[in-house]
Amino acid sequence: MAEKKQTIVIKKIIVSGGGHHGGSWKVALADFMTALMAFFLVMWLLGQSEETKKAVSDYFSTPSVIEYNFQNFGAEITLEKLFLDILNEPLKAFQSFMEPADQTPNLLDMGSTKVVAAYLADQMNDVAKNVQVTPEGYDFDIPDYMLFERGTATPNASFVKVMDKIKGITTGLKDADIKLTSGLFVQAVADGNVMTANKVAAERFDIVRNKILASLETNTVSVTGGISVKEKRGEIDPAKLVGFIRVKIAQKEITSDGRKPRKLEALFGPSRVDMSVYDNFVNQISNRKKEQEAPKTLKEQVDQELNEAAGITTPSTPTE
Repeated sequence: MAEKKQTIVIKKIIVSGGGHHGGSWKVALADFMTALMAFFLVMWLLGQSEETKKAVSDYFSTPSVIEYNFQNFGAEITLEKLFLDILNEPLKAFQSFMEPADQTPNLLDMGSTKVVAAYLADQMNDVAKNVQVTPEGYDFDIPDYMLFERGTATPNASFVKVMDKIKGITTGLKDADIKLTSGLFVQAVADGNVMTANKVAAERFDIVRNKILASLETNTVSVTGGISVKEKRGEIDPAKLVGFIRVKIAQKEITSDGRKPRKLEALFGPSRVDMSVYDNFVNQISNRKKEQEAPKTLKEQVDQELNEAAGITTPSTPTE
């Protein structure tokens, strides 16, 4: 008999695994750890003082100094300030990259006359007159009709608004001298009497001085000054006589820690030779506000809507 051949059967076993999952578990773990960290931060904050809570809130709600300067003053003066800071105070310059912008800035510590002029133009362009910025400080006038009823020491409707603007540039000062001058014409008061004019001017001085003193954050700032009462010769309409509150702010010769203060410097000079630094920035800010408030044409509105629908962001043109 023929031998029966044995059939060889080859069984191929294929083991199929779960496949490569791309490390999705790492994402889930990272989200969990982030949520856990946030939870512990919240629990830590709940146990802190109100001062600490406010400091943490301000840090996350306010831009850095560099970001704030770029947004408000443009690239030129921001780079000028940064360059001057690096030359004079390198550690402070690098710290400003991360430090939130101070809500009550010390303008005398800005280092650049351009930054001071730009800040004044941004904050007080519709209030301050005769603005001057020097290496030692700055000064300006506030017409009396913006603060008081004509010929009196009675605050008017805009007094609080204007004083808030003044306090915005004086509250954060350190190692500074603030000199106030209350100016008034004799003919501006009702009876045209010199003694009455002196009394009104002195009362105005005391009101403004007390408001500034109450808002100061340090005791290294002095607020002094006096009155300036003059007679106007000739036939003058009393309603057209304008007095003033002059504010002159300067650095002290020696700071409270015994150092000489750093002067305000200018690196690039004014952008326009026919304007002062302050007037130049007032002009720029006014033009920028007009452009922002100007109504858009139909074409601009349609283009904006199409860009927004397509997810395209139109870059803004920096103000020169």
